[in-house]
Amino acid sequence: MEPILMTKRNSSRRSLLARTFAVGLCISFISLAPTFAQQSVPHDPAEPQQNQPRPKLLPRPAGSIARQSVDTKSMRALIDQLVSCGTRLSLSSWTDAKRGIGCGRDYIAARFNEIAKDSAGKLQVVVDKFDSTSERTSGKPLHLESVYAILPGSDPRLAKTVFIISGHFDSRPSDIMNAELDAPGADDDASGVSVSVESARLVSKAASNSKNANRATLLFAAISGEEQGLLGGYRLLEWAKQQGYTVGGMLDNDIVGADPAPGAPHRVRLFSGNGEIDDCDSPGRELARAIEEIDGRQSIRMIFRVDRYGRGGDHYPFFKAGLPAVRFTEPLEDYTHQHQTPRTEKGIEYGDFAKYLNSAFLGNVARDNAEALRQLAMAPAPPTNAKLTGAVTPDAKVSWAADEDPERAGFEILWRETTESRWQVYDFTPSPGETVLHGVSTDNHFFAVRSVGKNGARSIAVPTEMERRPPPLPAGTKQ
Repeated sequence: MEPILMTKRNSSRRSLLARTFAVGLCISFISLAPTFAQQSVPHDPAEPQQNQPRPKLLPRPAGSIARQSVDTKSMRALIDQLVSCGTRLSLSSWTDAKRGIGCGRDYIAARFNEIAKDSAGKLQVVVDKFDSTSERTSGKPLHLESVYAILPGSDPRLAKTVFIISGHFDSRPSDIMNAELDAPGADDDASGVSVSVESARLVSKAASNSKNANRATLLFAAISGEEQGLLGGYRLLEWAKQQGYTVGGMLDNDIVGADPAPGAPHRVRLFSGNGEIDDCDSPGRELARAIEEIDGRQSIRMIFRVDRYGRGGDHYPFFKAGLPAVRFTEPLEDYTHQHQTPRTEKGIEYGDFAKYLNSAFLGNVARDNAEALRQLAMAPAPPTNAKLTGAVTPDAKVSWAADEDPERAGFEILWRETTESRWQVYDFTPSPGETVLHGVSTDNHFFAVRSVGKNGARSIAVPTEMERRPPPLPAGTKQ
């Protein structure tokens, strides 16, 4: 009986080892499955069928703004001055030189005027005074003022197109209606004001070189009333229209000074809302793509939302008006340092103080804004009437129109998979009209067109509108 017993034991061990091996092998295959899937080659037909030669693209404009040219010391100095006003709640005093929102206005206007002197008189400083009403003004008209610095465009064709950068200089404590409480507002939003002001210095200095002159007009804004209901933002939109401007783009910088996470500085977040063309291509989304392409993915983190969840900023009035508008905001917000009356509770310090800011990150944001503004203002006007036809054919047909411009080199036709977030250049052509994309399905891609200057500056892309071909429906059925 002994040999038989040993044989059964050995057989059981072999069976157990076999089962263990099988389970381990199965787990290995399961764990490696994503890797195999990622390495698999798609079996989709190539579009176009024939290899498309890559177009020769013009390089980006020379003379880009260098990071080391950003004066972070003057940015921090302006923030400290604004914090020294105690509060800048829009309900506070406009006449007290030492405390209140008027104190903040004076510091901003003084800094803009310093920059204007160094611009050989090109930069023009304007204080816009207006009244506005909201639930946060107790339903009564509230006197407000915003400060604008304007760098006129050098090209008569584009001088009435304006690119705007803004930050709001009002602040708030925990009680939005109490002007007696302190509200230092270093990050929200003295940081954004400092970016707007420093961008004015950087771009006006770059524009002194005729090769880098801004063809379109630039407006550097520090606005009030944001915390009371985006009052300054709505007024800025109204003011631009009153001056006869067409808004080419609006860059709102709000809460862009802090980056406390390990490994800082990180990328700044760039928010842009969806549009009505296939729910993805608003003018603001195209502005965001243009900024990311100018500054690089290492600097810009695109967020496909109009703003942070459940919140808003001064770009919103422009977005709602169908204009290109985006918002810059720091990577991770610390809500103990936003909208808080300064205090300490349970060992936690509340309050928006300058000591929590990160100068390296703040300087990066200023440089990214300034360079984006510089290139956008150097570019030709975007094309118009961009159309996509070619349904039920093997070829996509892209057409567009454009006014004459001797400084324009031509146009880039852009395409991307419907699931991709960034454009690629399909072709370059010197003239407006229609281009046939042979062997490219109208179904599988989105298309757009942008203008390219001889200086290499690109306009914002204009997505193509599709011809609408609704399917046939039974009689009496509404589309």
